[in-house]
Amino acid sequence: MSTPKRRHSKTRGKKRRTHYKLDEPSVAKCTNCGNAILPHHVCAKCGYYKGRQIIVKKEKAKKPKK
Repeated sequence: MSTPKRRHSKTRGKKRRTHYKLDEPSVAKCTNCGNAILPHHVCAKCGYYKGRQIIVKKEKAKKPKK
């Protein structure tokens, strides 16, 4: 593999990197609770996906005060 004969300018390197950027993630609304979720994912808050319950959420048991 050959090595470069001359150094590339800073501008040339920056032109190449102009498309290296992050996009905002698309956000959907849960049909059950209205929480913001990623599309095609189960809602972390209620466990529903496309109107069906996929994950059964357990409620935390409260410890009695002494």
